Amino acid sequence: MLYHIIVFAPLFGAIIAGLLGTRFGRQFLPEKPSMVITTGLLFLSAILSWIALFKVGVGHEEANINVLRWMDVGDMKANWAFKIDTLTAVMLVVVNSVSALVHLYSWGYMSDDEFKPRFFAYLSLFTFSMLMLVTSDNFIQLFFGWEGVGLASYLLIGYYFKKDTANAASIKAFVTNRVGDVGLALGVMTVFLVFGSVNFDTVFGAIAENSDRTLPFLGMEFNAIELIAALLFIGAMGKSAQFVLHVWLPDAMEGPTPVSALIHAATMVTAGVFLVCRASAIYEAAPITSGFITAIGAFTALFAASVALVQNDIKRVIAYSTCSQLGYMFFAAGVGAYSAAMFHLFTHAFFKALLFLCAGSVIHAMHHEQDMRKMGGIRKKVPFTYAAMIIGTLAITGIGIPGTKIGFAGFFSKDAIIEAAYSAGIAGSGAGAFAFWIGLIAALMTAFYSWRLIFMTFHGDYRGDKHTFDHAHESPMNMLVPLGLLSLGAVAAGFVFYSKFMGNAGDFWHGALPTKYGAEHAAIAGEHLMAAAETGHDAHDAVKHGGLFGWLFNKVHGYPFWVLLLPLVASVAGGVIAFFMYMRGEGTAKHIRNIEETGGTPLYNFLLNKWYIDELYDATVVKGARKLGDIFWKIGDMKIIDGLGPNGVAAFAVGAAKRLSKIQSGYLYHYAFIMLLGVAVIIALVFRTVGG
Repeated sequence: MLYHIIVFAPLFGAIIAGLLGTRFGRQFLPEKPSMVITTGLLFLSAILSWIALFKVGVGHEEANINVLRWMDVGDMKANWAFKIDTLTAVMLVVVNSVSALVHLYSWGYMSDDEFKPRFFAYLSLFTFSMLMLVTSDNFIQLFFGWEGVGLASYLLIGYYFKKDTANAASIKAFVTNRVGDVGLALGVMTVFLVFGSVNFDTVFGAIAENSDRTLPFLGMEFNAIELIAALLFIGAMGKSAQFVLHVWLPDAMEGPTPVSALIHAATMVTAGVFLVCRASAIYEAAPITSGFITAIGAFTALFAASVALVQNDIKRVIAYSTCSQLGYMFFAAGVGAYSAAMFHLFTHAFFKALLFLCAGSVIHAMHHEQDMRKMGGIRKKVPFTYAAMIIGTLAITGIGIPGTKIGFAGFFSKDAIIEAAYSAGIAGSGAGAFAFWIGLIAALMTAFYSWRLIFMTFHGDYRGDKHTFDHAHESPMNMLVPLGLLSLGAVAAGFVFYSKFMGNAGDFWHGALPTKYGAEHAAIAGEHLMAAAETGHDAHDAVKHGGLFGWLFNKVHGYPFWVLLLPLVASVAGGVIAFFMYMRGEGTAKHIRNIEETGGTPLYNFLLNKWYIDELYDATVVKGARKLGDIFWKIGDMKIIDGLGPNGVAAFAVGAAKRLSKIQSGYLYHYAFIMLLGVAVIIALVFRTVGG
C-alpha cells in the first residue's frame, strides 16, 4: 500500500485539480483548495518516498508489486507492476521531493496566474508520469511513463499559450523527443524479438545466452545486444538532451520557472540517465555502445558548458548547465560507473532545483526581467536568494577539500565521476581518458559561467530600469522555504550519502546496479573508496612522503593525489577568471559595452549562437522537411490526388451532370422524341446482334 500511495497520490491530485478546478469555463473547486490538495498529496508522496529509501536502501526490502493485468497478447505479456529496489527508491525521493518543493514554491511564483488549478494539475500529472517510469518493471510500462512526461512537458512548456514563442518551444520539445522515442520504441521491439519478453528481470537474466546473437538492421548484421543498447540510448539522448537532440532544452525555458526546475532537476531530463542505469546489464554486455555513450556524454558536457559561458538569459545559463551536467552522468554510465552517475543525479537534483528556483526568485523580484545585462547590485534587495544562489553555485562547481569528507554536494558526486573516468582511462579505455580530460575542462567552464551569473546578477552597479530596481523585493516565504530546504540538500547530500552511494555500493544497491565500474576495467573506483574508508587515509597522509612530486603522486583513495586535486583547481580557476573579468575595474559594464561596440569576436558569436546548431538544423532538416512537404502537398495531394479525385473524376461527373441537366426542358414532345431515339437504338442493336 505504501508504494500505491507514493505513485497514485500525484495522479489523484491532478484529477481533482484538473477536472474540478476549471471545467467548461466554470470553477467547481476554488483555487486555494486545488493548490492545497495537489501540494499536500505531493508532500505525502515525498515523505513516504524517504521512508521507502530507508526500507529498501538499508533494510533491503525489495519487492515486485503487481497492480493490474495490462497487456496479454500472444507471447507478449506486460503487467502494470512496480519494481521496487534501491534504484527505484532513489528516484522516488528525487522526483517527489523536488516536485513537492516546486509545488509549494509555485504558490508564490504563480500568485498572479489566472489558471492556477490547471497549472498545478499539469505539475502533478508530470510527477505521476515520471513515477510510472521509474517504478516500471518492464519496458512497456517504462515507455508509457516515457511518453507521459513528454505529454506533460508539452503542456507545461507551452503553458503561456498566448505567447507564440511558448507554443513554438513546446512543439519543438515534443517533436525533438519523438525522434528519440522512435529509437526507444525500436529498442523495445528488438528486446521482445530477441528475448521474447519485455520484463526487466527476464531480459536481464537472459543476456549471457544471447550475447553472440546477431540481427540484420539497415542491410547490415549487428550484435543483438549492441543494437538494443544503441536503440535504447537514442531514446535516452532525446529525453536527456544529449548533443544533436539537445536543441529543445534551452527553449523549454519559455515555460514558468517552476516548470524549468521540475524538468531539469527531477523529471524528464533524468529519465535517460535512469534508463541507462536500469538497463546496466545490457550496457555491460555492449562495450561498443558504452564507449559511444562515454564520448557523447563527454562532448555534451563540453559543448553545453561552452555555450553557457556567454548566455545572457539567467535561465538559459542554468539550462545549458543542466545539459552539461547530464553529459557527466552519461559518461559515468558509459565507463560503467553507474553508481557515480546515480549519485550525481541525486545531488544534482538538489542544487539544480535550487539554482532554478533562485533564478525564479530573482525574476520575481525584478518584475519578470531575465536578462542579466539589465541586472547587477541586487544582493541587498534579495539577501536570502543571494545566499541560496551562492550555496547552489558552490555545489555545482564542486567546492570541497580533496581526500576529505568536507565539501558541497557536487564535489563528491562530480569528482567520483571524474575519478571513474580516470580509472577507465588507465584500464585502457580511450573514451574514458577522453572523458577524464574533457570533464576537467568542463569543470573550469562550469565555475566560470556559474560565478559570471553571480557577478552579473548580484554585484556591481545596477544596469536596468531604475523603477524596477526601486521596487525589487525579496520573495514571499512560500518561495523562500523551498530555497532553504534545497540549500540544505546542496550542502549535505554529498557527504551524508557518499558512503551509501559510493562507499559500500554492494550493500546499498543490493544488485540494483553493478558494484564495479565496468566489466572491462581493472581499476574499480568503488573498491578504492572502500579501501580508503577501511584504512582512514586522507590527503594529509600524502604530505609525509615529502616533496611536491611525491605529494602529487602519492596514492590517496587509490588515486594519485593530482587526480583528486585537479577538479578543485579547475573550479577555483574558473571562478578566479570570472572575478577578474566581471568584478575588477568597471567589470560587467565595461565587458558588455565592449561587446556592444565591437559586435563580439568570432569565437564569442560562435558560442552565443550555440555553435549554430539550430541554424544548421533549419538549413537541413527544417527546410528539407518543408520542401518534402511541399512536394507531397503541391504535387502528390493537389495535382495527383485532387487532380484525379475532387478535381478530376468528380469534377467531370459534376460537369457532365450540368450538361445533361439541360435536356430537362419540361416539354413532353422532347421527352417522347428522346424515348423514340432510344427505342430505335435498341432495335438496331438487336437486329445487328441477331444478324451477326
